[in-house]
Amino acid sequence: MKKAYLISTGTELLLGSTLDTNSIFLSRRLAEIGIKVIGKSVVGDNQEAIEAAIKFGLSTADVVITTGGLGPTLDDLTKETACKVAGAELELIADEEQRLREYFERRHRPMPEINLKQAMFPAQATIITNTYGTAPGMYLPLKNNQVIICMPGPPRETEPMYDNYVQDLLRQTYNLDSQSSASRIIKVLGPGESQVEDMLTEVIEQAENYNLALLARDGEIDIRLTAEGKDYQESLMILDQITEQINHRMGKSVFGYDDDTLVGVVARLLSSHNMTLAVAESCTGGLLGKMITDVSGSSRFFWGGVISYSNQAKQKVLGVKSVTLHDHGAVSRATALEMAQGVKRLAGTDWGVSITGIAGPDGGSKEKPIGLVYIAVVGDNLEQVREMHFVGSRDAIRMLSAKSALDLLRLQLV
Repeated sequence: MKKAYLISTGTELLLGSTLDTNSIFLSRRLAEIGIKVIGKSVVGDNQEAIEAAIKFGLSTADVVITTGGLGPTLDDLTKETACKVAGAELELIADEEQRLREYFERRHRPMPEINLKQAMFPAQATIITNTYGTAPGMYLPLKNNQVIICMPGPPRETEPMYDNYVQDLLRQTYNLDSQSSASRIIKVLGPGESQVEDMLTEVIEQAENYNLALLARDGEIDIRLTAEGKDYQESLMILDQITEQINHRMGKSVFGYDDDTLVGVVARLLSSHNMTLAVAESCTGGLLGKMITDVSGSSRFFWGGVISYSNQAKQKVLGVKSVTLHDHGAVSRATALEMAQGVKRLAGTDWGVSITGIAGPDGGSKEKPIGLVYIAVVGDNLEQVREMHFVGSRDAIRMLSAKSALDLLRLQLV
């Protein structure tokens, strides 16, 4: 199995102001084609640090992939440093210069001459098209069947570049169509990481020709499976067998596989049932609506939402009764139910979903602590309210609330 080493560049990553999601994406994608990621480095915009990381990567792996540092400014040093390590000389590529100038012309902006550095590549490199930015990638083969790949830092540029170009280049270089391994991610929401591990103890202990790993993030658990059979088809058979066992144990907690997202799954279910949705949010402040409208084409099933943050909004817009608010409070089972009923009635949709809770850091009490959230789902023949208790920051509680609301709706649609 070929090995890869990942290098993420950018001082903002070291400062914690930007998350390195590229490494997660690339690790998954590389595993899918039979390349094992054996390590990664995060370095700042410093030529010596980038050079050391690339040299270390080449000493341990077949493929070194960098992300970031391909821009036009003085602190964008990755491509130049990679070429220095490889002993490859940069030269201005006329076609790339023309592409850059046309890019700026289409936006009716003059091109700063400093951008020309983005059109410089070694003659032996393959230039990788960047559909969503000005910085092309570089696929630089080395003499000993190693390769350095430089890609831009923004995920919206990195991900399509890998999917549309880099993956095929790697397959061609290393004849990866003949791979024997196969991988799959099973996505779970509801139980925590330790609970999932407990539920899968027997599956984990029986592992011989497959590996199982758990990754917890944003309230979700990824169950990562990698199978190694005599050939790819046997590996897929192993994955199918293990997936069946896991699904049997996890039940409806499994919401998807591989690239599935929770909101994407809910969107498909609503569309397939030809049903519509409206939401009423309090503590999440529009986050649930934002997640839904991140799905392209969501207008087919999503009417919209009401951010009823104040009691007045709950009463005037959604029709929550004053006696309900007086007797039970804004954060209560009764209020959540009336919010969902109200937004469904207002929008005339098949489903109404509501969220009301205490996200913190202020506003909690002994009776109603920070993290207490009520989620209601109302359909034509169903009304359900769930009480949740979350722990974490304000942002974490809001995110968990929105995802739990989506999941409660999903469970009514499957």
